Amino acid sequence: MLQIKNIAASYGTSQVLWDISLVIEPGQVVTLIGRNGMGKSTTIKTLMGQLPVKGGSISFDGRDLSLMADFRIAQAGIGLVPEGRGIFPNLTVKENLICAAANRRQVSNPWVLDRVYEKFPRLKERETNLGSNLSGGEQQMLSIGRALMTNPRLLILDEATEGLAPLVRKEIWQCLGMLKGEGQSMLVIDKNLAPLSKLADRHYVIEKGRVVWTGDSAALVADGDRVRQYVGL
Repeated sequence: MLQIKNIAASYGTSQVLWDISLVIEPGQVVTLIGRNGMGKSTTIKTLMGQLPVKGGSISFDGRDLSLMADFRIAQAGIGLVPEGRGIFPNLTVKENLICAAANRRQVSNPWVLDRVYEKFPRLKERETNLGSNLSGGEQQMLSIGRALMTNPRLLILDEATEGLAPLVRKEIWQCLGMLKGEGQSMLVIDKNLAPLSKLADRHYVIEKGRVVWTGDSAALVADGDRVRQYVGL
């Protein structure tokens, strides 16, 4: 479904990514793991068309994304839960959700308001609250719900559990587990190896803009000490 092959990217004259490659098949959950500043979010920005591809290629459902505008990439079926949540603080919960609503692929059981509210009951309770009046955990739920309302083929979550209270973090992991059970393909950036090993099918570790380790969850557990050195935990 998604194939990133040997991509390179830079901020001005400063190169950040070198030969990053990864593959996601339909229904798979894949992770990007590494310390802050190693190129994880830059990989996502390059994938989403927010940063030019300086080398290599990005293919999604057989379509070349390398030269596509960011909104076209979203329309192609990729939903992003960005680092920092990125909700609209001056819109209500409901407005944040419906502003992104789309079912371009005409899926039979699309994500609509009621389905998001069923997954996140607290959003229903706060339907008329402004985004700025939500807690951090509620904002994260809203960010995930908004991305789901685009009915993406691929859902990307950039540090979706960062800075959250343990109970809220647990709720987010449970939600991701349910999404996987429903066949949702995902690319997840996080540092928490234990829940990642239970959730994901394959893992890629990034160090200084390069993939330095890859393997399935069994390999991640077996090689945990080595991987933790790259994560910094």
